[in-house]
Amino acid sequence: MYKDNVTLKANAKSRIRKRIRKKISGTLERPRAYVFKSNKHIYVQLIDDENGKVLFSASTREKEFGAKTKNTKNMDAAKTVGEMIAKKAKTSKIKTAIFDRGIYPFHGRVKALAEAMRKGGLDF
Repeated sequence: MYKDNVTLKANAKSRIRKRIRKKISGTLERPRAYVFKSNKHIYVQLIDDENGKVLFSASTREKEFGAKTKNTKNMDAAKTVGEMIAKKAKTSKIKTAIFDRGIYPFHGRVKALAEAMRKGGLDF
C-alpha cells in the first residue's frame, strides 16, 4: 500500500516536470534557471540545454551563503541564493534567463528566489 502511494507521487511529479520542460529550453545567451528545494536547502542552476552544461549554480550549502545567513530554510535564505546567482550571471554578462520552477508552485521560497534574481539584474 505504502509503496503504491510513493510510486503514484513520483509519477505525478515526473508528469509535471515533463509538462513544464517541453515548453522551455535554455541557451548560452538565455540559460534556464532551474530550482530545486529540499526540506533543508534550496538550489538554483543556470543551464545551457543546447550544450548540456551547467553554467552557474548557487545554493544554501555554499560557504558564501554561510557567511551571510545561518537559517537555510526560510524566505530570507531563498532571497540570498537569488542574489548570489544573479551576481554570478552578471559577471558573465548574462542578462536574461528562463525561470524553471520545476515541480514547485510559484509561491513562497520559489517566488522569493525569483524576485531576488530579478532585483539582482536577471530578466525573465
